[in-house]
Amino acid sequence: MKSAGPTPRNDLPLRHTVPNGLAVSLRDLRMTFPGQRGQPPVEVIAGIDLDVHVGEFVVLVGPSGCGKSTVLNILGGFQQASGGQIVVGGQPVHGPDPRRIFVFQENGVFPWLNVVDNIGFGLSKHSRAEREQLIAHYVEMVGLKGFEKAYPRELSGGMRQRVELARALAANPEIIWMDEPFGALDYLTRLKMRSDLVRIWQSERKTIVFVTHDIDEAVQLADRVVVLTPRPAKIAAIVPIDLPRPRDMDAPDYLHARDRIFEAMGNLALARGR
Repeated sequence: MKSAGPTPRNDLPLRHTVPNGLAVSLRDLRMTFPGQRGQPPVEVIAGIDLDVHVGEFVVLVGPSGCGKSTVLNILGGFQQASGGQIVVGGQPVHGPDPRRIFVFQENGVFPWLNVVDNIGFGLSKHSRAEREQLIAHYVEMVGLKGFEKAYPRELSGGMRQRVELARALAANPEIIWMDEPFGALDYLTRLKMRSDLVRIWQSERKTIVFVTHDIDEAVQLADRVVVLTPRPAKIAAIVPIDLPRPRDMDAPDYLHARDRIFEAMGNLALARGR
């Protein structure tokens, strides 16, 4: 019999309470880092305006070193912008917020905790019964049933990323920031993780802002792909991906969306040489 899932949760504000339905609003975001050893300052972000709607899956792409991760770190409150307006959840960002969770490329699971304890790490406010129900729900959702007592050293890289994703979801965040979370995985594992992430996102409908350098990954995942220019980053294009999920990588509309992104990055010839 299919599980009914966890009981309704009231520990965080409901997503529909965010003003104007906007999860993220950036206006003239700018970032400059001090130069090293007497060198001039380095301008990394030169003015970005972007809105992300509640429940939307937005992917940032761009050349290596263009500032994608810096944008995400500013949104997450880990870095302070040099200028501009950064509003998340209707409020200015002044630092990290437990209502927004980061998932990194290098898995952040705790090696001394097993799968169950990793997933349940942020659930101390819940009763034991609620905690067990939530953990069981997300263990099943990310495909880790049967590995509840396993430690990270006993898991593959893909499985460790599943643990981290489950832990993020169990905390019931409003937004999940994802910085190349599948970048260290092999090709086939990445394909499976993308498919699973889409399935989970369709079930949970969390707002996700996802950074990648992989164009196919962006087109497979996103509602919209935000293409950044080389440093200092500006928005070169925003490409909507209005395709049903799961997406056929050989479909003409898929390839057209892919070409639009390559063209915005100045690499259309490379795309057509696939």
